[in-house]
Amino acid sequence: MSEIGFLFPGQGAQHVGMGQRLSGECSAAAELYARATEVLGYDLAAACFDGPQQQLDTTVISQPAIFVTSLAALEWLRADRPELVEACVGTAGLSLGEYTALVFAGVMEFEDALRVVQKRGEAMQAASDKTPSGMVSLLLMEPERVEAVCREAVETGEVLQIANYLCPGNLVVSGHRSACLRVVELAEAAGGRAVELPVAGAFHTSLMEPADQAVAEALADCPMSAPRIPVVSNVDAAAHQDPEEIRELLIRQVKSPVLWADSMSQLISSGVDQFYEIGPGRVLRGLLKRIDRKLVCESVNDS
Repeated sequence: MSEIGFLFPGQGAQHVGMGQRLSGECSAAAELYARATEVLGYDLAAACFDGPQQQLDTTVISQPAIFVTSLAALEWLRADRPELVEACVGTAGLSLGEYTALVFAGVMEFEDALRVVQKRGEAMQAASDKTPSGMVSLLLMEPERVEAVCREAVETGEVLQIANYLCPGNLVVSGHRSACLRVVELAEAAGGRAVELPVAGAFHTSLMEPADQAVAEALADCPMSAPRIPVVSNVDAAAHQDPEEIRELLIRQVKSPVLWADSMSQLISSGVDQFYEIGPGRVLRGLLKRIDRKLVCESVNDS
């Protein structure tokens, strides 16, 4: 009998049309979008279903959109295969997706978490607007080599560091825009591949300094309970039972590197051998295959 784990995507998975089929086929999924509109003060379903993509790609919109759409996919799965949802023994989410995982695990209520996600998106957008910055995926390079090209790319006063440890041969660096442009050239000269990511700023670095305080303030008013199943934290790749520890880790997450590969290893070592990526995109399934090709991961989304 397989041990089941659920994975929830983060920012970058958004696309116009996401959630539309799920909402049309599942009344509980449609209800989430209606409840989200009440919390957010704008029509989230219209942003997800109709776009435009440029609006959906903004941090302010994409974070609530992915959060709600992932939970809509979960409701669709709950209606279609309730025994599968009940059988899940562990979960994790990539950056923003950690909030989705925490709602699924009963740590936060939907509306409470959505208010935090909204404030998180607004604060991260504001921090990004303050300093020209970005993120670059570096492929086919070991962590030591990535750290070396980051040191070479920065000039005085600049930040550039590893922000996401996604899987072997795929790390994301984050920092000042000028340093990101230099690291692209340096990485390719060193035999790697560099892909600039369509995000607003240098997430998971010290350049998010104002945003972590805004997230702390939002979380201070958010009731939290102990999780009913383990939720692996991005910050330390460990599961935590104490709600106050979880709250503190969510604050730290804004500026801390995402230890995704280690988080997957933690779930695997706990016995999980059947994964489901729940929400838009298939990025997490691809990363998991790079970590362990024998693992099975199915996608639960609109396509």
